[in-house]
Amino acid sequence: MESAELIAILRAVREQVRVRHPETAAPDIPLPDLMPLVHARDSAFGKVAAIGSVNPRRGGPLNLLAQAGKRLVSRALDWHVREQVEFNRKAVASMDAAIEALTENNRTLSEIAGRLADVQGGAQVMQGELGDLRRHWSDWRPEWQRKLQDYEVQFLRALADLQGASQFRADIIEGRFRDALHAQHSEFAAGLERNSLEIQKRLWADLERIRLEYERLIFSELRTIRQRVQVTGTSRTAAGGSVPGDRSAAASPAPPAFDYGRFAERFRGSEDYVKRGQRMYAPYFAGCRNVLDIGCGRGEFLETMREAGVPARGIDLDEESVATCRHKGLEAEPADLYAYLADLPEASLDGIFCSQVVEHLPPERLPEMVRLSASRLTRNGVIAIETPDPECLAIFATHFYLDPTHTRPVPHALLAFYLEEFGVGNIQLHRLSPAVESIPALASLPEDFRNAFFGGLDYSIIGRKL
Repeated sequence: MESAELIAILRAVREQVRVRHPETAAPDIPLPDLMPLVHARDSAFGKVAAIGSVNPRRGGPLNLLAQAGKRLVSRALDWHVREQVEFNRKAVASMDAAIEALTENNRTLSEIAGRLADVQGGAQVMQGELGDLRRHWSDWRPEWQRKLQDYEVQFLRALADLQGASQFRADIIEGRFRDALHAQHSEFAAGLERNSLEIQKRLWADLERIRLEYERLIFSELRTIRQRVQVTGTSRTAAGGSVPGDRSAAASPAPPAFDYGRFAERFRGSEDYVKRGQRMYAPYFAGCRNVLDIGCGRGEFLETMREAGVPARGIDLDEESVATCRHKGLEAEPADLYAYLADLPEASLDGIFCSQVVEHLPPERLPEMVRLSASRLTRNGVIAIETPDPECLAIFATHFYLDPTHTRPVPHALLAFYLEEFGVGNIQLHRLSPAVESIPALASLPEDFRNAFFGGLDYSIIGRKL
């Protein structure tokens, strides 16, 4: 027997054994026995193989004859049984296929059984672990709950700290934002205010310039008309009219025969008191280069101008007052105002100050003093005149008649008229030295009545040359 046939036989035996006893990991699960089906297939296959063969008999002539007859009949009937033989073979092949399918089914069931065994083993292990977990859960649960509470408390604390830090940072950011916004708003408001003030200053300066130009134009037209009238009057005089008497030759008031410095110290006030009141004129004369103080007295205004850095000089009839000014290092000289002003060139001064002087002049010469002063001022030159206010009735009960050199008080309306008449415009009026400060009994009067009849003891009138 060849080795190939032997190997085939061994494989067949092994297959039959494997079919008979399949390997399984779960012997408690019975598998279907396929051996009866295999025996039936083998029997059917043997019968299929015996179809068309002659039964063997003992040898001899008779047997040979019988065998020959049988073979002849078998060949004659071969066409008749051929389909049956094919059917039988197909049936046996179908049985072989069924046996193979069932064998594979057994193998699959065996594998499933093995896997089920593994699953059962794992389930048993898990059941044991779950049992152990169930047994220890009563011990673990309080500790777990305690840790859970601790973790929850720690989490809430951390969350609260985080919320507090976040709120703190938000407050800081909000505070910085508010500070920045406030700073920007303040800067914007300050800039807006600065720009508004600058615009207002420019506007007022333009209005002031326009007002001066307008007043200058009116004064120029009025002067032209007056010149025409004067030319007409001169022509008429030349034709046989008369000229009024010339009053310009009247003499200036003579200096008093007593110590006027001691008189001023007692009744006008100390130098510091007068200087404090005259500091209000410093802004008006700022920028001037040639200022004249008419009636400089003890030099309070000259000292104020020196402190402001404005060049100024003074004139006065009282030589002792002039000596006092020179002792202080101030520029002053004794002179008559009419003669001094007449000797100055026109438009040679840019500032004139005259305090407590016009009430000493003869009323008929006051226009001449204003005319000379205005003619010596440059364009936009400043003139300030201070004198007792006759609208304040208290001045007549106290200070005015204390000075024997006073002639007559000058109302501010008249003085303003003289200034406008000789080309001074932009006139401002300031009430000075409230009477209630020196006469406290006036405080009992009604305020409107007190302001109307007992206002300032002095007034100051300030204008600019057109």
